Amino acid sequence: MDLCHVPATREKGWYLALMAPNVKGPNYAWLDPSRLYCHPQGLQDCVADLLQPFRGDAIDIVAGIDAMGFILGAAAAATLRKGFLAIRKAGHLCVQTAAQPYTDYSGREKVMEVRTDAIAPGLRVLLVDQWVETGGTMRAAIELVERLGGVVAGVAAICIENSEGGKWIQERYKCSHCVPPCLQPRFDQHQ
Repeated sequence: MDLCHVPATREKGWYLALMAPNVKGPNYAWLDPSRLYCHPQGLQDCVADLLQPFRGDAIDIVAGIDAMGFILGAAAAATLRKGFLAIRKAGHLCVQTAAQPYTDYSGREKVMEVRTDAIAPGLRVLLVDQWVETGGTMRAAIELVERLGGVVAGVAAICIENSEGGKWIQERYKCSHCVPPCLQPRFDQHQ
């Protein structure tokens, strides 16, 4: 992996080529963006592209979704000079929490939690995750934020697939992702 090479022309999404395909089978996501996070310019450009639609918007805090959303969410929070809130899988927080059950992209039933003292009524939250495939995980995070009185200022992910859940999110919230329209069908079909 060449962590130094940067293309002469950096169009939106150039860094998507850094992602590695799944070699472990159906229990894993079809692409692994973690190699993209190792590339300094790739990570910076990815975060800049994710945040571009929200420039000038009121955002009070960035929330990243367990676990890979922590990487992009923390990077986005640092770029925006905002605080970072971790939305966790159940059982990891030792403080008072609100919980939301959901079904993840692999069809497994899980529970998401957030600390109850972090979201005050009217707090504008930018939700960040690595990927929105079926939308179940992101929708659980949205429900937690809204139940606590927060406002979803936006949703950002490397890819928001055109699944039923992805469309539901895009129809209701301001969204940002990094996949150019010409590549979206390939990402939706996991090619």
